[in-house]
Amino acid sequence: MTERIGNRYRPLFEVRLLHHYWLDDGATVFDLISDQPRKSKRLQTYDRRPFLTVAPTAATAKALQALNCVYKDTALGLIVMVPGLQVIPTDTLFEFIVTVTHADFFNYTALTLPPRKIDAFYHQAEDKTYRYKTNIFVLSNLTGASRDAGSNKTLFLSSPYSAGNEADKVEYLVLSDGGLVQLTSDSDVTDPISQQLNADATVLPVFVHQDDVPAIVPPPGLVEAPERGLLLTSDIPDDVFALIRLSPIRADDNDFSFIDDNGIAKEHHPIFQVRFKNRSTFWRYINKNTRTVNSTEPDPLPLTYFGNAGPKQKPSEGLVKAEKSGTKITRLLSEIFI
Repeated sequence: MTERIGNRYRPLFEVRLLHHYWLDDGATVFDLISDQPRKSKRLQTYDRRPFLTVAPTAATAKALQALNCVYKDTALGLIVMVPGLQVIPTDTLFEFIVTVTHADFFNYTALTLPPRKIDAFYHQAEDKTYRYKTNIFVLSNLTGASRDAGSNKTLFLSSPYSAGNEADKVEYLVLSDGGLVQLTSDSDVTDPISQQLNADATVLPVFVHQDDVPAIVPPPGLVEAPERGLLLTSDIPDDVFALIRLSPIRADDNDFSFIDDNGIAKEHHPIFQVRFKNRSTFWRYINKNTRTVNSTEPDPLPLTYFGNAGPKQKPSEGLVKAEKSGTKITRLLSEIFI
């Protein structure tokens, strides 16, 4: 009998792009929904493809092919499969481009107010032009934060939250006395306002936040480059919204690694999560006939597809208005015509 050696495909890693507008139940964050059957059904019916696309860069597509990997687009995000005995070099870099395909995404998603502007700068020393796009999130398993431990450990590609400062803008997520706080106005306006999302930040997921936009390090002699953003290359398109960057090994936390000491896929592959925070706004009720303001809710309420965060009719996923004092944002409004 001829000897047969199996080399079946197994998952190398998975990435889930989860948006809380489509997952939360009114004011109850998805992770804290106590009804487990409803929570499971919510995730089973979730599909990010109508509003987000994700695809490997050209270089990553070539690397996947060279390593006999299979890339699969899923309703939750993506998964990469690999032959069980395939060795993955430790210096391999997998990058995936996330783009927005539905305009309403920018209305119900937090931290989408800052413009994503492309600037080009000529560097005379190299006779080369550098192009940067501002306010682009870079999400990596080398810098991602986690929640819980052991079998309950959840791996996020967003970096840990930091404390706030005077330069923070509306919707920034910051730590305060162990809790997670979101600014509902720019921090440098008169009487800035914020809301506590939870007194214990560790019970909440790690949402994509302002610190996920990396600092730009231009070449010596290149002046006036943006402070934060992403260098655009032939591999990164102009319409990029976020870049996912994955490396096989993370030295300080092996749970974020996806190969073992032999360079092959781990027996239990990591599942990385990217969580997009749904926007919270002040709900203003307007008489649809007279166009006069009837009332405005005193506190910001989250925008969600399921459930109702407030006692009255909730807004649609449409336009959100920024109320300003000069150039500073004092609050975000959702207008509801009744």
